[in-house]
Amino acid sequence: MVMFKVARVETKPYDGQKPGTSGLRKKVKVFMQAHYLENFVQATFNALSAEKVRGATLVVSGDGRYYSKEAVQIIIKMGAANGVRRIWVGQNSLLSTPAVSAVIRERVGSDGSKASGAFILTASHNPGGPHEDFGIKYNMENGGPAPEGITDRIFENTKTIKEYLIAENLPDVDIFAIGITSFSGPEGQFDVDVFDSATDYVKLMKSIFDFESIRKLLSSPKFTFCYDALHGVAGAYAKRIFVEELGAQERSLLNCVPKEDFGGGHPDPNLTYAKELVARMGLGKSSSEVEPPEFGAAADGDADRNMILGKRFFVTPSDSVAIIAANAVQAIPYFSGGLKGVARSMPTSAALDVVAKHLNLKFFEVPTGWKFFGNLMDAGLCSVCGEESFGTGSDHIREKDGIWAVLAWLSILAYKNKDNLNGEKLETVEGIVRQHWATYGRHYYTRYDYENVDAVAAKELMAYLVKLQSDLTEVNNLIKGVRSDVSNVVEADEFEYKDPVDGSISKHQGIRYLFEDGSRLVFRLSGTGSEGATIRLYIEQYEKDPTKIGRDSQDALAPLVDVALKLSKMQEFTGRSAPTVIT
Repeated sequence: MVMFKVARVETKPYDGQKPGTSGLRKKVKVFMQAHYLENFVQATFNALSAEKVRGATLVVSGDGRYYSKEAVQIIIKMGAANGVRRIWVGQNSLLSTPAVSAVIRERVGSDGSKASGAFILTASHNPGGPHEDFGIKYNMENGGPAPEGITDRIFENTKTIKEYLIAENLPDVDIFAIGITSFSGPEGQFDVDVFDSATDYVKLMKSIFDFESIRKLLSSPKFTFCYDALHGVAGAYAKRIFVEELGAQERSLLNCVPKEDFGGGHPDPNLTYAKELVARMGLGKSSSEVEPPEFGAAADGDADRNMILGKRFFVTPSDSVAIIAANAVQAIPYFSGGLKGVARSMPTSAALDVVAKHLNLKFFEVPTGWKFFGNLMDAGLCSVCGEESFGTGSDHIREKDGIWAVLAWLSILAYKNKDNLNGEKLETVEGIVRQHWATYGRHYYTRYDYENVDAVAAKELMAYLVKLQSDLTEVNNLIKGVRSDVSNVVEADEFEYKDPVDGSISKHQGIRYLFEDGSRLVFRLSGTGSEGATIRLYIEQYEKDPTKIGRDSQDALAPLVDVALKLSKMQEFTGRSAPTVIT
């Protein structure tokens, strides 16, 4: 057994190591600077209570992006030096973010151990590669992201750090071979347990969904299926779940080999970046002779986001969570006893609100960031939740879960078609969505992303929008000068959230303009980029008239888009004549 010693390495603080809504994200070259990663990891250890570190079991894995394998070895050595008893690593250092949450909550080691936290190595939907992004975040014993109290403490520690601990002469661990490697240090034995990435997660999914009913759907000659992992970590689960467990054809899987640079693509499951899937589903600019599949889905780099498509039909994430909530009790065994409540992030459309009211469910509107949902779930207040940024999930874990969302949709399709698998025509994704609109009304919705905007200009734009809110008469005069067919703003504010569980208050969570007819404009600075600022503009119009729910979204939203761009002076502040991405 290899013996190791603990070294104290002198270091100096780096500026800007403040974790955002999902950890610290920077360019790879930033993380590769001497002591940069080590500083952040030690700052995290120092922010945690002693029992969460000394003698503890921690998970260390991620989406497999460039620099992950080196980072895993560094964190293993630092864990050993800081008195961690065991580190669990997914084979090849691969674990999706939802799988990490499941492992923390569900996995029991061969010696009966349970994990108390995890370092997740991911920059989520951001590109990967030597010149792209890397990220790290810490998740707690409930499987969810560290709360602000911890991330604030980490940040304060990064500003004063003088040394970090690392195990000298500890060799790199073979993270490709499943098994336990043991070492000996000043505090006794230290183990690294490399385990199969998919086993625990697949077991959890099988306890939630009726795999047999989904298998029957996928075996129907009338049902065709396509799943695109965008060369992210979802590929480590796709074959196991969709092919081996559910019987889908292997040709149904696109880009399901995880790659350090995501195949040179942008692993963000939207209509802009999931080009191959969009084309296959008949939504591309060029029409194909080949008939598109009935159902398609995509994942992001760490498999916590999802995009749902029908044949020539896009399901907005806001509609997706509302439809899952409306059908969950009937279609998904896990929810057969009823939903405890539902929640959405503030920028997400109000489609879920209407379902909650109709079904008499508890409803919560929270800031962007999955930790807010986690608090509600831990308190037994929320079963299903979602964000407009392609994140959907439930209380089975404490992260959004892209594969869970796909299985939820397949469960709804299986339920709607259970007596019709041999019929002439199956109920489709588009049919389910249109039935939902007919029942609950339609929330026309779009999001404009302005990425890598000058940070100073972005802050000036947001400050201008806040100042504008002080005089709604002036706001409405400006609006009428742009479009006379847009209703008046009746309320405008900067969203603030008081957590009903712990009483914490989150301020400055987005700027809202609420219209008389239920329409909304929301402006938000995003914390998920690695450089510059990202301005997100959300535009929503509610339509209850059944004769008007079939309009093209762009046409329905055009008046509000005009108003939003002129009201915010977007081009004047940012210099951008168009957004980077429209969703």
